[in-house]
Amino acid sequence: MGIQIECYDPRGAAVYDIITRQVLQDLQLSRAIDDLRIWVDPREPVFIIAVKTQKTSEPIHLEDMAEMEVDKATGSIHLRIKDETYLPQLLERLWETQGRGRVRQPSRFEVIIEDPVSGITGMTVHDPSLNLKKRVYDAIFRIIPEGFRVIRDLSEDNLIALVCTDEVLRDEWVLKAKEIIDGMR
Repeated sequence: MGIQIECYDPRGAAVYDIITRQVLQDLQLSRAIDDLRIWVDPREPVFIIAVKTQKTSEPIHLEDMAEMEVDKATGSIHLRIKDETYLPQLLERLWETQGRGRVRQPSRFEVIIEDPVSGITGMTVHDPSLNLKKRVYDAIFRIIPEGFRVIRDLSEDNLIALVCTDEVLRDEWVLKAKEIIDGMR
């Protein structure tokens, strides 16, 4: 992982390098990041951060971990769990989409959805890329200077980029961020 920090003040850049490395270590993100660049100018004040993450494994869908059967008489959906690795995430997703009261788990390998409110075919149970993005945003918000709450998000795919300030966002800062992003592709 490469970290590049641009700042007119070398001591300020060194401090941000320490902060960034510490946050990434604390959140165990160091190995998940290919490239990280920060451009900061406290005189303006502007803080630009761009993070390129590694590609993650493919999402896990319902059909990857369970066999589904619909009870014609009651309309309930019976799931026979083949792989319980992501069972907690499956239950969480079912509670979100169907309501907790409709989901029963009579055994480790069986889940029943009574009177389903929506279809569950193809449901994404676990998405590693989404999980990684959430963790990277968490890291970024720990790194951004306190009070810099005017933010433009320029993220796309596996590149997360934010322009931050405590004033009105200037077009030239957004252009600088796009320049940084282009350099990371």
